[in-house]
Amino acid sequence: MQYNISVPIDYFHNDTLYEPHSNGTFNLRYWFDASYYKDGGPVIVLQSGETDGTGRLPFLQKGLLHQLTQATNGIGVVLEHRYYGTSFPTPDLSTKNLRFLTTDQALADMAYFAQNVAFEGLGHKDLTAPATAYFGYGGSYAGALVAFLRLVYPDVYYGAISSSGVTEAIWDFWRYYEPVREYGPRDCISTHTKLINVADNILRNNTKYTSRFKGAFGLEGITYDDDFAQVLSFPIGGWQGRNWDPEVNDPSFYEYCGNITYPSLINNATANSTANIRQLLIAGGYSNSTSALKVPMLNSINYIQQTYVFPILDSDEDETLDQAYSTHNQTFYGLDDLSQDWRSWPYQYCTQWGFLQTGSGVPADRLPLVSRLLTLEYNSLICRYAFNITSPPDKDAINKYGGFDIAYPRLAIIDGEEDPWRGASPHSGLAKNGGNRTSTDEEPFLLVRGAVHHWDENGLFPNETTTTLPPAPVKEVQAQEIKFVKAWLEEFRAGKP
Repeated sequence: MQYNISVPIDYFHNDTLYEPHSNGTFNLRYWFDASYYKDGGPVIVLQSGETDGTGRLPFLQKGLLHQLTQATNGIGVVLEHRYYGTSFPTPDLSTKNLRFLTTDQALADMAYFAQNVAFEGLGHKDLTAPATAYFGYGGSYAGALVAFLRLVYPDVYYGAISSSGVTEAIWDFWRYYEPVREYGPRDCISTHTKLINVADNILRNNTKYTSRFKGAFGLEGITYDDDFAQVLSFPIGGWQGRNWDPEVNDPSFYEYCGNITYPSLINNATANSTANIRQLLIAGGYSNSTSALKVPMLNSINYIQQTYVFPILDSDEDETLDQAYSTHNQTFYGLDDLSQDWRSWPYQYCTQWGFLQTGSGVPADRLPLVSRLLTLEYNSLICRYAFNITSPPDKDAINKYGGFDIAYPRLAIIDGEEDPWRGASPHSGLAKNGGNRTSTDEEPFLLVRGAVHHWDENGLFPNETTTTLPPAPVKEVQAQEIKFVKAWLEEFRAGKP
């Protein structure tokens, strides 16, 4: 069952950023499970982050949140983020009305919730902070949020677990794809980067072949070259969606790799294009590798067509390829009613966070995994068209909390070894000591072997577990999380500040 708590729209009436200020309130949605609650148990709040909170509800029944509430006799909560799901403080999502969508306002929401919530059926008990121990958990953006929460509201949240927390705001985040290069299958990465390089060489240096090249993929309906290059770069993005939990795993990365490394043609219909592909490979600078790259290129074309082209052209929606894939659609970006809920996260990254994943930023000594046509200018078109923002975000609004080097008592930092977001976390090689710290129960610092993006959050029902699922590294880190949260709870009960 869902609930709402009425919270202020604007907590900071002395900050000109939010002018004109508001004295109004809005409903912030949440869900809770008190099945395991016993007197003295904590409240564990999972911040749902930049998405509709309903997507996080399974964690009340399985996964780390459920495990923690069971182990501590606590209450598990999924708290929706302002401007997502149904938790909108304004009547539309115009740029003017998005001014209350900042990290500081979201942090204040979490503190207000802990200090004011009354759980249905438990209203006779004072379960607010600081009388009750509150712990925060979040993954990715939400992971960064709860890390900051521990610093900004240490008297409200007694501890926090930041999983894959992107605590360092970065404008040009070209390093996003580097873990894919490091941990991905060697043959796939080598082949893919060469195919992207062929595209870049044609689109940037041998443009008389551009139309022919687009046509080979069936993408001649895409007007802008950078939009076309982005579609060719899509498949590699499936790396982040990998998960040990079969229910949420995205298999597309390995499906794509399987296609481009397959030794023969997957779709014989593409054989008719062999001569054309050989000429395009030569035009793309690979005259000495036409034999080696011919089949991978044809299989890549088949994958792109089956995954991105035919589903659009064969749809009943009557949508063009430009409408489906163009970043240059100013008309679309001008829409700002509440149904345009895609606007919320871009507004956040355009104003504060950045994280534009470019190919242009990749050093010249290596081939990029995405096209070099994916520049800061291209990736920030949404900022200009949707919000009339033409300058980089205010990264200091985020990095003031410590960035790579954020640390605080009872703040746990959990990251995945192979996570593309690791480069924006305290486990980044750009952090002090190369992202290495001593892990303690007071300040846990754990890197999950083989893991990608907040893998510790997921779980299985007892009848779903096997000898290999959850994988050992996930079970190990979840056991450690339960151990140190129980230790934190004992410190709370002992009155330790």
